[in-house]
Amino acid sequence: MTHLTKSRISLTNLSENFEEVDPGLTNQEAIEEAYRCLYCYDAPCITACPTGIDIPTFIKKIASGNLKGSAKTIMTENAVGASCARVCPTEELCEGACVLNHSTEPIMIGNLQRYATDWAIKNEQVLFKPEKKNGKSVAVIGGGPAGLSAARELGLLGYDVTIFESEEEAGGLNSYGIVSFRLPQTISFWEVEQVERLDVDIRTNTTVGKDITVDEILDNYDIVILAVGMSKVPNLGISGENLEGVYDAIEFVKDTKTKPLSDKFLGKNVVVIGAGNTAIDGATCSVRLGAENVKILYRRTVDEMTAYDFEYEFAKQDGVEFRWLTTPTKIIGDEHGRVTGIECIKMALGEPGEDGRRRPVPIEGSEFTIKVDAVIKAIGQSRYIDLIDQFGLKHHDGVVTVDSESFQTSNEKVFACGDVIFGKGQGEAMVVSAAQQGKEVAYAVHKMLFKNVSEPA
Repeated sequence: MTHLTKSRISLTNLSENFEEVDPGLTNQEAIEEAYRCLYCYDAPCITACPTGIDIPTFIKKIASGNLKGSAKTIMTENAVGASCARVCPTEELCEGACVLNHSTEPIMIGNLQRYATDWAIKNEQVLFKPEKKNGKSVAVIGGGPAGLSAARELGLLGYDVTIFESEEEAGGLNSYGIVSFRLPQTISFWEVEQVERLDVDIRTNTTVGKDITVDEILDNYDIVILAVGMSKVPNLGISGENLEGVYDAIEFVKDTKTKPLSDKFLGKNVVVIGAGNTAIDGATCSVRLGAENVKILYRRTVDEMTAYDFEYEFAKQDGVEFRWLTTPTKIIGDEHGRVTGIECIKMALGEPGEDGRRRPVPIEGSEFTIKVDAVIKAIGQSRYIDLIDQFGLKHHDGVVTVDSESFQTSNEKVFACGDVIFGKGQGEAMVVSAAQQGKEVAYAVHKMLFKNVSEPA
């Protein structure tokens, strides 16, 4: 059974297909679920949460009717806690560690986290107030989860913080890169607003290295935090990539969140290349835009795919097909320059590469062609190497080198966090881990500028 029926897909008003899939818990469901919690001492769910949210406490506050207190408990530890309630792989993290797994069903921690933060959003709650300024200034480059988290902590510590964000709105991946039916923009924008309320200056439509120079940043701020994340999807390196109907998955998803929805996929055949979370988003968006058939091509097997398990299950329920051990070799077009097909070859897994994963090897004579109308590339993302080089930072193919404890780069004035320090071949960084890195960077900056201070409790 799929999420969408054929009759619903064919609606002229496609916006309905992009409404949030999960309606969330009702008041009664939330109360009943909160009462199931054992409020464990030394709760393993807290340890399993990368940001260390006091889960038993926020759940207990839901049970007692203190929803603002619950939301504040969540957001104190995780500046993007409302988004994470929707996109975290909770079954692998907090819920996976719940002691009730041994006897019954785990507490629905993610849904309860969403319940509390949704209440705060609906009731326009302001959870934090700015502190007295301490005389120091920090520039944060990039307004995604890591940058927002760093800025929020520094704002609470009294710093003059400026976020430089190249997009029209801050929020990064949460605002532009995760599909609306999983994470509406209103959720991310509320998190951005919570940061702004701490007198953090967010300068959107401002690209460092273009609209303002690296030297200006370094000269005018005491500390710089590089949190630029990742860039566009790289080329496949095959012919036909410039044909009409070939899309960058990142831009494709972004368009569904920022532009009027188009029915150009209605009844079409779509292929998505890659098997990460972004590939899943590209595939499920295609279904909701009316595609008749959507296939994901991946050169390895299901065991090597980097998408979360719940994302994989979500795509299968939407009717997305998966073709494992398949690599495209050429995109075919017609005389008008439009995509009509894709040539592929079957693969076999060979010896492990540097990343520990077995390398796919082409099987001679296994070539075949799939008729398609659109191709979506989702094979990872390139990095902002030019900007990193302008700062003169040590890096490895765009992965910035940092001290493992302080997140300080080769330039003692520059720190880095988030995807920009996340190594290749390790899957995709989680939103929640980026948020935690932002916190840790803020504390490291504070310790360096104000000697002998302890990390905030």
